[in-house]
Amino acid sequence: MTFKKHFLPIAFLALCSLEAAAQTGENYSWTNLPKAQQPVFKRDTVRITAYGALPDGHTLNTPAIHKAIDAVSKRGGGVVMVPAGLWMTGPIVMKSNINLHLSENATLLFTPDKTQYALTEGFYEGKSAARNQSPISGINLENVAVTGKGIVDGNGDVWRAVHKSQLTEGQWKEKIASGGVLKDDGKTWYPSEQFKKASTDNKSMLLTPGKTPMDFADMKDFLRPNLVVFNNCKKVLLEGVTFQNSAAWCIHPLMCQDLTIRNVRVKNPEYAHNGDGMDIESCKNFLIEGCTLDVGDDAICIKSGKDEEGRKRGMPTENGLIRNNIVYNGHGGFVVGSEMSGGARNIFVQNCTFMGTDKGLRFKSVRGRGGVVEKIYAKDIYMKDIAQEAIFFDLFYFVKFATDGARDMREVVNEGTPVFRDMHFENIVCNGAAKGVFIRGLAEMPIRNIVMENMVITAESGMELTDGDNIQCKNVHLITTEKSQAVNQAR
Repeated sequence: MTFKKHFLPIAFLALCSLEAAAQTGENYSWTNLPKAQQPVFKRDTVRITAYGALPDGHTLNTPAIHKAIDAVSKRGGGVVMVPAGLWMTGPIVMKSNINLHLSENATLLFTPDKTQYALTEGFYEGKSAARNQSPISGINLENVAVTGKGIVDGNGDVWRAVHKSQLTEGQWKEKIASGGVLKDDGKTWYPSEQFKKASTDNKSMLLTPGKTPMDFADMKDFLRPNLVVFNNCKKVLLEGVTFQNSAAWCIHPLMCQDLTIRNVRVKNPEYAHNGDGMDIESCKNFLIEGCTLDVGDDAICIKSGKDEEGRKRGMPTENGLIRNNIVYNGHGGFVVGSEMSGGARNIFVQNCTFMGTDKGLRFKSVRGRGGVVEKIYAKDIYMKDIAQEAIFFDLFYFVKFATDGARDMREVVNEGTPVFRDMHFENIVCNGAAKGVFIRGLAEMPIRNIVMENMVITAESGMELTDGDNIQCKNVHLITTEKSQAVNQAR
């Protein structure tokens, strides 16, 4: 079926009954799922207290923690134990073969002193950029983990701006009383004058040729760090820990192989700008299971670089299993894009629940981005009180940032044309949404070969399709409350 524009009303309780075989990824299927290798650590354990760390919520424990990591590393690896207590610290740099283990009731609270965070080369939404050092980071490591039942708190409120409309009157007054500065119209709070100037002047943080991180010292406060960043690492494990209150993205594995995120809790305030839960970028062989997320932006998000830089990297996010997760607040429950220029493929999403997210399954891109997103499979997905669309595809997603360069927006097919195709969604239930399904492709590149099977969606309106090709439905029930007439403008 090829659609130009198609609205489906209340009468369409049983949609298309076209037979379609499930699209299976090369070498992968529901009976042959992707796997991630797990890191293995020596049992050798050292407590950070052995190197002078104090759990008084005041002492800066960065030197003690790094001494413990160094000592265990020199012995060939093992466990660095953080006992119960409130441990103030600056940024922690991990090493290979180290398991940073947080005991129950242990909290790593990252210092509000921004001078402790060095300016460094990093990435911002898929492009090379100056950033402040992440609270927990590792580059070019193998066998590395953060585990336990403790809490990692990024102290994000000292970094982020917030709009008056996002807070109650009491919270707004409290925010103003804490310090910082207001935008000239009085509707936005900034943590510092430096942050305000960088924001209102729309300054870019991109590391263009000839620039170093120190060239951005005059806007340091503006360069919010992601909470946990592992870059080009192998056999990474995050398990059991609560990661919360990040200044920007919470968990950001980048170009990693064999990644496992299991039974973690991710929590960011609803007002947190860029408060994503997990951004899995250009990673291969990964497992995300048993996690609970309640965040201020996209929850579980697949990315692979942005525009020309992402295409040159050429590393898709691939071979992943995402299962048994719960998402509460978030812009999307499971999301692909919009920075997906390296592509995404062979990803399986199973037995997940989205409660109160803006969107459920969310796919987004724009002309000029490029990349191929294919072989995405989702089944046994349960949603309730979705504010917008339960299933959403949009190739007109565009938010203009200072980090955005010129983009070819012509209606032509070239390397910048995003391709979304070959996906199968089945056994999906949604009780409450503004719209059941929204699919908007490009005139020159429709969204193709999407199979939806065994679905019951209760929503205000049913389905809107624009520039889709071979959108197949079997036993799909849309129970709508909005009365309208079908408009079929199929090409």
